[in-house]
Amino acid sequence: MKNNIEVGTSTSHDKTQTTEITVSAYYKVHPEDRQIFIDAVIPEMIAANKLEGCIYYAFSQDLRDGNTFHLLEGWRDQEAYERHENSETFLTALSTVVREVRILDREGVRYDILKMHIDDPRGKVS
Repeated sequence: MKNNIEVGTSTSHDKTQTTEITVSAYYKVHPEDRQIFIDAVIPEMIAANKLEGCIYYAFSQDLRDGNTFHLLEGWRDQEAYERHENSETFLTALSTVVREVRILDREGVRYDILKMHIDDPRGKVS
């Protein structure tokens, strides 16, 4: 079976590519604002994945709480990250979320990566 996943898209799960910057965040939104959040995020996610230097950019809904969303971004370098942070689609999504979505809880962490290690614990079990 051929793998049709494209590198740099939210359907690409190859986290082995080198990233200088990784962002991990979650957002818990008010249930009445959930669709506004989703509608703001989807175009941004699609656009971000097309930016040069985007290794991966994915939002996902929490399996236990439909009003909580997780974000994971991987950027080749600082320049790529800044290109994204200053892009029209990011600023539009950010403006919509800040003005129209009641964020009940949020935490975001940016990691500047010095060295990556591939984690595969499957060898620990027989």
